[in-house]
Amino acid sequence: MKYSKREIKDLWIAGLVISLAFAILLSGGYKAIISFNSVILIAFFVAFFTAGIGFLLHELMHKYVAQSYGLFAEFKAYYQMLLFTTFLSFFGFIIAAPGAVYIQGRITKEKNGKISLAGPITNIVLALIFLVFILAFRTDGILEYFLNFGLTINALLAAFNMIPVMPFDGAKILDWNKVIYAITAAVAVGLFIIGYFI
Repeated sequence: MKYSKREIKDLWIAGLVISLAFAILLSGGYKAIISFNSVILIAFFVAFFTAGIGFLLHELMHKYVAQSYGLFAEFKAYYQMLLFTTFLSFFGFIIAAPGAVYIQGRITKEKNGKISLAGPITNIVLALIFLVFILAFRTDGILEYFLNFGLTINALLAAFNMIPVMPFDGAKILDWNKVIYAITAAVAVGLFIIGYFI
């Protein structure tokens, strides 16, 4: 894949800020900053290797599939939204919209659907990997927390992106193939439910 210097910077900043926002959220919001301790550092580690990596791979797969079709594709971060997301995390919730892959070139409905599908499918695969590890290594403590959060957050990222309205991936997938949309959305929601109750 081809990257611009700005794109690499945007990807890393977006990934790190999203990880920080989730770390603040997981640590108890504004209370985590007031009583700063090792908990937020552990939470950042967990957030980066679950939510942060999930977000980065989601966007990179959009880019990979688009470029495989010979299209121009570049990720651009939404810096104002990243700041707003971090601000919200202090108060116990997150709206994760750190940026998007912008695509240019001759694109059909099918190609657009497949490019859009690549992101949620990536998060579904990651969620399944976390689920396999949960089932294979029944454990307690930080590892159990890490695996459970990895499953839940990646399933949530997939399900959230399957919302069938623009600019979400779901709208473009639904416009291309309703059966694939239904299956993907059902699997994402199913994995989220499993992660919530496991």
